[in-house]
Amino acid sequence: MTKIPQDVADLPYAEALEPGPSPLRRDWNYDLCRFESANERGADVGSSRFTECAFENVQFDEMRMRRTKHTDVWWRGSRMLSTDLAESEWLDVTVLSSALAGIEAFSAKLRRVVLQRCKLDAVNFRGAELHEVVFEDCILRDVDFSGSKLKDVKFPGSALRGAKFAKSKLTRVDFRDATVVEVVDGYQNLRGAIIDSGQAVELAVDLAQALGISVKDQ
Repeated sequence: MTKIPQDVADLPYAEALEPGPSPLRRDWNYDLCRFESANERGADVGSSRFTECAFENVQFDEMRMRRTKHTDVWWRGSRMLSTDLAESEWLDVTVLSSALAGIEAFSAKLRRVVLQRCKLDAVNFRGAELHEVVFEDCILRDVDFSGSKLKDVKFPGSALRGAKFAKSKLTRVDFRDATVVEVVDGYQNLRGAIIDSGQAVELAVDLAQALGISVKDQ
């Protein structure tokens, strides 16, 4: 696995970064920008494009970032709250030690994205496409993957609590190294998932009920 940059200085484009402008604007191209300790609230950044940018210790609250595009972008130590990321696109993005809560990311497209040591609370991925996405050592609480397409997605060291997979399509989605897999909706749509034998035992009753099988002891 490719080494994950843990510091801005580890980025291949680090020396070319310049301080990003503030406030952020709609339909704008942000190239080689560094956003540090910024606090943005309520701004409309829709349809903007971020390429080779770094975000560190920033807080975005109630932002409108629909249809934004993020390419080769790095985040660390940041918070994103009640923000609209619907129909956004993420390619070769790294998110470290950050918190995302109340996020609308329906119909988003994520490819080669790594989230490491992050907390996701009530994130809406309905109808999204996740390809080669890794949630490593993350806490996912009430995350909704309903109607989404997940391919080559992994959850090493992560805890999924209250996850929803109704009408989702999974292809090689690997839960084997997850610490907790708690699904509240969509057990019948887990075809294409990979679990270990211990997880199979833990999920057996819920899977049986999802298939209409009653489990009763004499």
